[in-house]
Amino acid sequence: MRIDHVFDLPNLLAFVTFVGGWVLYSLVVDMSGIAHRGLSYRMNVQREAWMRTMLRRDLRMIDTAIMAGLQQGTGFFASSCIFAIGGCFALIGSAEQIATIVTDLPLEATFDRALVETKLLGLVTIFAYAFFKFGWAYRLFNYCTILIGAVPMRHDADADPRAADEAVRRALTMNRIAARHFNAGLRGIFFGLAYLGWFVGPGVLIGTTALVICILAHRQFLSDAVRSVGIDPPSKESP
Repeated sequence: MRIDHVFDLPNLLAFVTFVGGWVLYSLVVDMSGIAHRGLSYRMNVQREAWMRTMLRRDLRMIDTAIMAGLQQGTGFFASSCIFAIGGCFALIGSAEQIATIVTDLPLEATFDRALVETKLLGLVTIFAYAFFKFGWAYRLFNYCTILIGAVPMRHDADADPRAADEAVRRALTMNRIAARHFNAGLRGIFFGLAYLGWFVGPGVLIGTTALVICILAHRQFLSDAVRSVGIDPPSKESP
């Protein structure tokens, strides 16, 4: 099946806009010069404060409870992605009926079985990407728990501060990497919701993509959550 038999020019432009918007937003949030103003960066700073505080604690039940919460949340989203993938495969088996139903609706877009199946496979790909991100984040949070257990107790840290700092650095780095993959998976779910607009039409996909980017950008840089952290980004190396 040739691609031009499934996609016309408006659909191709909408798809390129969707992918380009996702990639561009990710680059701005994670790697651009304004990334340090975002919520993710500021929470990475707080992760370091958490690890430094943990080093001075005699009992670390609080830290293990925090890690358990992070793992449970990650596992929930990973399971949700599996259910979403299963639902998409179920819909693929009914692609012809879906195309018939949508054709009867007062929409300008035209649908056929090949187009519906292709769009559903794209949705499967998005949720599969999110699942792998959540799955890897879950595993990294598990590793972080082990590294936290390897951080020496306070009296041992006082005896060998250099080794203690190195143990904290390892746990902190693993925690930040896990958080990065978790955020990427969550971002995939949000853009998966934007992708649903394509089933209405290419113009709607462009609109839903722009809407999701605006919502995510506001939450990342201008929301109450950013202000509630209430810190100035440090001038040292970016976390």
